[in-house]
Amino acid sequence: MSPHTVTEADLHAYVDGFLSEARQREVALYLAERPEEQARVQAYRAQNEELRALFRPILDEPVPPRLRSGLQSWSERYGRYAAALVIALAGGAGGWILHGVMPTDATLAQNNAAVAPLRVSTLARQAAVAHSVYSPDARRPVEVSAEQEDQLIAWLSKRTGSPMRPPKLGKLGYELIGGRLLPGESGPVAQFMYQDGLGQRLTLYVSTDQAQNKDTGFRFAQEGAVNVFYWIDGKFGYALSAGINKGELANIAHAVYEQLDKVQ
Repeated sequence: MSPHTVTEADLHAYVDGFLSEARQREVALYLAERPEEQARVQAYRAQNEELRALFRPILDEPVPPRLRSGLQSWSERYGRYAAALVIALAGGAGGWILHGVMPTDATLAQNNAAVAPLRVSTLARQAAVAHSVYSPDARRPVEVSAEQEDQLIAWLSKRTGSPMRPPKLGKLGYELIGGRLLPGESGPVAQFMYQDGLGQRLTLYVSTDQAQNKDTGFRFAQEGAVNVFYWIDGKFGYALSAGINKGELANIAHAVYEQLDKVQ
């Protein structure tokens, strides 16, 4: 295969080390002649490192019993990689993939009265993972840009079934650059992304499946290098994520909360 026919799949396989030695060399030659593609590959590697840092604390945790039986033979073959994948999916990165397989909220409520703290923790983790995956992307961090804000609002509102309007953070130094639709625990969620003059990005993750969650407190979580402030308001769950310090993020989170409270 010619180095001039390198595909997107080849680039991802190159980053993950899944190519043959010969193909690895071909892709390396291809990238050496294309600085823009090389920068994109570096961004992919940075995303991988963010995700590894995020899930490193749970890599040694055992696979949950309810998932162990179906993956036993595969796990014996691939060891800790199987466990890491299952835990990552169950932890939020693949919540929609396991929708219908994982127990429902009703089942959790029967088995454990403390459902609300579990769901809020999941909200923070899902938001942090989404931030880690998309905020470093240099080429396409959002699906619809802020230049098409009206279309973005209409599209996300329609897909989530709830009115969506991104807060204005210009006075705090952050401008909206766009947004995207993401899979949540039981349906779609919205992610709005902002950027300051130095290129620092923050994301607002908006879930609409929090109606049963009565824990409405304003809370803080840290997932790897990502700080998250999150809260529940009616059926909405909001999580503001960034790699900035806790105090600065708290000020922005309060500004977001006040704006959202005024329009509701």
